[in-house]
Parts: sequence; structure tokens; C-alpha cells
Amino acid sequence: FLWMASTILFSPTPSEAQITPEVIQALQYRPIGPAVMGGRVSDIAVDHSNTSTFYVGTATGGLWKTTNHGASFEPLFDDQAVSSIGDVTLSQGNPNLVWVGTGEPQNRQSSPWGNGVYKSWDGGKTWQHMGLEETHTISRIRIAPQPQAGTVFVAAVGHLWGPNEERGVYRSLNGGNSWEKVLYVDEFTGAIDLVMDPQDPRTLYAAMYQRQRTGYGFNGGGPGSGIYRTMDNGTSWEKLTDGLPDTEMGRIGLDVFAGDGSIVYAIIEAVEGRGVYRSDDRGDTWVKQSDTNPRPMYYSQIRVDPTNNKNIWVLGTSLYLSKDGGATFRSDNTARGIHVDHHSMWIDPRDGNHVILGNDGGIHVTYDQGQNWDHLNHVAIGQFYHVAVGPRRDYWVYGGLQDNGSWGAPQRGPDGRGALNSDWVSL
Repeated sequence: FLWMASTILFSPTPSEAQITPEVIQALQYRPIGPAVMGGRVSDIAVDHSNTSTFYVGTATGGLWKTTNHGASFEPLFDDQAVSSIGDVTLSQGNPNLVWVGTGEPQNRQSSPWGNGVYKSWDGGKTWQHMGLEETHTISRIRIAPQPQAGTVFVAAVGHLWGPNEERGVYRSLNGGNSWEKVLYVDEFTGAIDLVMDPQDPRTLYAAMYQRQRTGYGFNGGGPGSGIYRTMDNGTSWEKLTDGLPDTEMGRIGLDVFAGDGSIVYAIIEAVEGRGVYRSDDRGDTWVKQSDTNPRPMYYSQIRVDPTNNKNIWVLGTSLYLSKDGGATFRSDNTARGIHVDHHSMWIDPRDGNHVILGNDGGIHVTYDQGQNWDHLNHVAIGQFYHVAVGPRRDYWVYGGLQDNGSWGAPQRGPDGRGALNSDWVSL
């Protein structure tokens, strides 16, 4: 997303151009967009008591909130120290209580890191930093479903570019005032996913992921990866293995069926046996459903329809939907009006046809289980890698975006207004 300082014209003689701190401070920035192509969305959280209100976390564009089903959005994180969001979670018992974990948990060379977790008691108007600065990247936050929500769990992936001990699953019993690390494997293995049984919040499942990126390559997998379960509110954990791949695993995604907590799904990257797995006994045993697992190091997201445990979504470059418990999948691509590269999804707990999807093109909504999608392309979250200007008098601004090509627009419209979506041209 581009902001541009107002222009000051100086004499052609450089010595006469007095560029003082006061001059620089007087420059006023104005937004010129764009919003039309969207940008990478990392997470979505919806108020179940009023689904017109939801939050959208982005890879580099901060946190946004709508109270009118997405007709308009308000940025909530512009005054904070970081703009990369890994997870946003709100308390369904008290929807004004919102938690944000910073640092996108993806493995890209360009994935930015954060500085821990934040909490808001007023729906995102004000924020309090709650620590865990050195985690760098946070994949999930889970909070107990009581109004005060004093019990909070944080899944920290940790540093992308090197080892660190500040990774794993953290627990707070006092609303984030203090933290204890309750699940830790080693300095290269972090928690990439964390789900809570909605019927028994003392039962949680964690996906541990061994990874490290370097200047010359990337390792995503190893003996540290695996699925762990706690049934005593995080005090003790056991590694689940029965029916799962017995080779080294990589990234893992998890979900629990809201209607019956004994049904758990996993999407697993492994040397052998990767694919979709299901458990009907809270993870004691697992049965492989299919080989489906598109580009696991970048996605590994699986979602179960809260109204039907046979309807399974898998997020990848394309979007996959199964209606037989993961045995077979239908692939939805851009012909259905959605961008590629899907990273987050929310399914209405009362209506499985209502889905909000986040991908590299922004925010998409469907009310017919993916037959048609509405692209909410009025949120300015485009991710620019480089910016340049053209030589004409009323100059244009150009830039290359993450996964959205190169675009250009005039720095102002013919009537003096700022650039609109319609002014931006794809190159």
C-alpha cells in the first residue's frame, strides 16, 4: 500500500533548496492506494453473535475490522510497532476482547517477523502489549470461552532464520500478565497450529514443526515435527502416533469438529504418507483419508464445516472441498472468481454455506459453499516489493506486488483528487 508525501518545488539551484528538518516534518502523506488487487491475508476472526463484525489480519498490512459484513474496513494497528499479523482471535464470550499474535508464520524469504502478542478490551480501539517479543512469529492464539478469558494459549513458530528457544506452546492463566512454556521440543521446532476442543476447552492439539531458512536454502521438516495433545489444560502433553506417518514429518494443519470433539482432522506433510488424516477418538488413533496436500510448506490449512463433519476444506494454491470426509476433493480455481494461494478460512458455525476466505488476493466471501465468491477489493493491503516513478510532469507511480503483478497509477487524478482503484493499470 502506497503513501506519498506532498510535493515541494525548489529553485533549480541546489544551494537555494533549504531542506531542513522543519520542511521534512511539514510534509503531509496521503494514500494513493491501491486496493483493487488485494494482498496476503494471514488470519480471520468473526464475532459469532454478530457475523457482520469480523477482523482480518494481513501479512504486512496490519489488522482491519468491519462491522457491516465487509462494506467498509477500519485499520486498527497503524499505531503499533509492527504491521505483520500471524493470528487474530476474539473471545466469543466477550467479543470486545481481542488478541493478536504478530509475525507471519509463513516460510517465505520475505515473511516479516513481529514482536509478540497484543490484547484489546475495547474491540481493537486500544492495545496493550503482552510480551513474548522473541517468539518472532505466532501461528495461533486460543482462549478459554469464559467472558474474562484468563486462560490463553499461544502457538509460537519462532525465528525463521535461526534457532531460538522462545518457541513452542505458551500458556497464561492470568490474561497474559505472565507466561509459561508448556510444550517445547527443541530450538528448531515451533508450534505451527493449535486447536481447542470447543466442547472441552481443557483438551487442545498442537502441531509442532521443525524448520529453518538460510541464505542458501530451506529445511522444513525433521524428527521434531509431530502432533501433541493435552487433556489437562496444557499441564501435560503426549505425542500422538498411532496411524500417523512413521517417517519424518514437516508442516501439519489441524481442526476439530465443533459438533463432536472426538472428531479431529489433520493435514500432514511427510517423507511417506502425506495427506489428510481423521481421528474419531480424540487423536488416539488415526486413519488416512487421501493423499491431498497441496504445497504443504506454504499452506497446510484444513477446515471442518461446523455443521457437517464430512465437509472438509483444504487450502492451497487452489481451494479444495470434500463432501465425503476427505476421501475425494473438488478443486476450485480462479474460474470461480477467487485469487490463488489460500491461507485462512472461517466457516459460519450455524451455516456451512457462509465462508470467509483469506488469500494472496485479499478477502473473499461466499454464501453458497463456494459456488460464487464476492471479492472485497476495497481494502488497501497491496504488498509492494519495489516502487518507482515515471518522468512525466504529472508523474505516475509504479510498483511490483507480491503475487499480483506490476501496476501503475497517476499520483493524482485530473481534477486534483487522489488516485482511485479505477486509475490503477495492470502492466
